[in-house]
Amino acid sequence: MEDWMKPFENCTLCPRKCGVSRIAGRTGACHVDAQMRVARAALHFWEEPCISGKEGSGAVFFAGCTLGCVFCQNTEISRGQAGENVSVERLAEIYLNLQEQGANNINLVTAGHYAPAVAESLRRAKDMGLQIPVVYNSSGYELPDTLRLLDGLVDIYLPDMKYMDRELAGKYSHAQNYPDVAKEALAEMVRQCPVCEFDERGMMKKGVIVRHLLLPGHVKDSKAVLKYLHETYQNQIYISIMSQYTPMPQMITYPELNRRVTKREYSRLLDYAMVLGIENGFFQEGDPVGESFIPAFNGEGVRK
Repeated sequence: MEDWMKPFENCTLCPRKCGVSRIAGRTGACHVDAQMRVARAALHFWEEPCISGKEGSGAVFFAGCTLGCVFCQNTEISRGQAGENVSVERLAEIYLNLQEQGANNINLVTAGHYAPAVAESLRRAKDMGLQIPVVYNSSGYELPDTLRLLDGLVDIYLPDMKYMDRELAGKYSHAQNYPDVAKEALAEMVRQCPVCEFDERGMMKKGVIVRHLLLPGHVKDSKAVLKYLHETYQNQIYISIMSQYTPMPQMITYPELNRRVTKREYSRLLDYAMVLGIENGFFQEGDPVGESFIPAFNGEGVRK
């Protein structure tokens, strides 16, 4: 067994620390075993402008997730029910294929539960000629030790900061410890990528962008998230304030979340961001809600 495979034997890669032997084929809290599964690998145009650009971001969507938000838009893959099995070698080839298609970057979407294998795939891809930046797109529910496996391999961190309220985190993501865990994870991300850098086109080369999705009826907690981010990191990071919350069919059991965010709610949050003095940020214009943000997880770009 190669060294990079050993963490899957008694898996504690994520904050759940379930200890399952994923290498033996058992599924962990992430809903998947150690065999990497990818549901889609294609150009993606719906990220922040400095990530997607005109050419698109080379998004690689991994199956499985360690968090389990009740409002998840991608349950098909987050519960491990979609995706094609890929080897480390094949994953490296996928990155290079996306680079050849003109992708601005390689965008690893929810890859933490495969971190040792992903790190190995990146090392191999870089040896084979991968030159574009690597983006780590995450829920924010990560362990610093796991993130350190990616130190020097990831150029841009794109985590969520979902909650400051532990009760909300427990109710909607089954993780009361989310705020504390996400704070520590973000600190490690900023340690690795402490300075935001852009090329002449305005595309990000290095740095950290933290996303926050406003939930209906929870402007107060969203304000707390923005306050923490700005007071802790000032202009060292960028903050993406999102209004695209889409109520999925399962939200019938959570009536308070079974609606869209109102324009007034989003305006209140943006006004607060201005009061705080947030300068490095992104916000969403128009009506971003809709299924266009949810790609088809049909194995595109994964099979040879």
